[in-house]
Amino acid sequence: MGRKIVVIGSGAAGMTAASAARETDNEAQVTLFTEEEHIAYSPCAIPFVLEGKIKDFPSIVMHDPDFYKKNRNILVRTETPVTSIDGDSKTLSLFDGEIVKYDSLILATGGKVFVPPIEGTNLPGVFPVRTISDGISIKEAMKDAKCAVVAGAGVIGLEMAIALKRAGLDVTVIEMFSQVIPRICDQDIAEMVKVYCESLGIRFILGTPIGSLCGENKISHVMAGDEKILCDMVIMATGVRANLDLPNSLGLDISPLGAVRVSATLQPYKRGRLVPSIYLAGDVISCESAAVPGPTMSQLGSTAVRQGRVAGINAAGGYATFPPVLSPWISQIGDMQIAGTGISSGLAAYYGLDVVSGHASGSTRARYYPGGKSLMVKLIADRETHRIIGAQMAGGEDLNGRINWISAAILKDVTAEEFVTSFENAYCPPTSMVKDVVNIAAEDLVKRWKN
Repeated sequence: MGRKIVVIGSGAAGMTAASAARETDNEAQVTLFTEEEHIAYSPCAIPFVLEGKIKDFPSIVMHDPDFYKKNRNILVRTETPVTSIDGDSKTLSLFDGEIVKYDSLILATGGKVFVPPIEGTNLPGVFPVRTISDGISIKEAMKDAKCAVVAGAGVIGLEMAIALKRAGLDVTVIEMFSQVIPRICDQDIAEMVKVYCESLGIRFILGTPIGSLCGENKISHVMAGDEKILCDMVIMATGVRANLDLPNSLGLDISPLGAVRVSATLQPYKRGRLVPSIYLAGDVISCESAAVPGPTMSQLGSTAVRQGRVAGINAAGGYATFPPVLSPWISQIGDMQIAGTGISSGLAAYYGLDVVSGHASGSTRARYYPGGKSLMVKLIADRETHRIIGAQMAGGEDLNGRINWISAAILKDVTAEEFVTSFENAYCPPTSMVKDVVNIAAEDLVKRWKN
């Protein structure tokens, strides 16, 4: 009998971990448990289904349990919650009392939508945005709704606001911070996104926490400060916190960021000592930043896949490590793209760094080539070392390649001066200006030390 590997969680981290474990040990018995009905899909796609950019929810499901059984010899048990784990006996208990033994355990329990402790969050018409089931419920509610409130102005909140607006609803976004996309985005870039959304008719209430959700048997209005906002539905896009139910039951060490602290091999600690036979991946853990020394959260699908691979290899007896991360991100907000990598100026201050920023605006194509769209780029560097540590940009198209380009530079500890002198850009009139906006921003960054 081969090694028994158990995975808990069917998100990107869990499904990748199960597949990586199978590839590492072809004789292992790999079983995955999940509370969900649907598996192998990206929650990031939910707003785009609701907007109509993607046909329907079945379209975003990549594989079903039968695929994993027939093609990868992985047993996936859906709608099967794990209620407890005994690390000493290497067993876990299912909701129906069944006991399952394991040799290696992978916890990929993801995160939970953070719901503020306010009145009325359990009213009908109030929805989180985390699962396909959530998306199906929201889509049904949208049919009869005329006005909606989105609580939270992060990227998911803004994507949801766009989807609701394009469905014909009046939309108000409430955010406790003074800007949209707080923490990971600086005020100047965030303001561009807000102005664009306002041009579509989306209303914002910033710097005001959502007070209470009110209604008789169904949501009817929301209080934000002294203002009463009428609504037929509320979307709780108030952020995601690590799901610590099982890690806490095991007594695993939690980092200052509120997620499980892990080693480079993605093993947890318990009272400072490495725990054998258990590995974690995805939104449930914190990791190390590649931009500055210190811990960070990287609750991205792209990060989850990379972590799942490492956890799966190690759980199956192989060896792999997970490096520090930059967490490059990108979002499509209506017809605008916004992206970032590394750390923002605000986060730099949190880490105690003094930074310098360079800016440039231009076009995504040669100025004379038809169809070019505006592009704004901001580069952030450490004032003392001149090392680039972050970037943000907003524009109409093709931000993905540009933000990845800057991410590669940050990972190589490139200074602003080195970027200007050594980092070339591919040029063709339909794809960029002869000197890309990123290069111009780097030149502006260098000038900041000379002024």
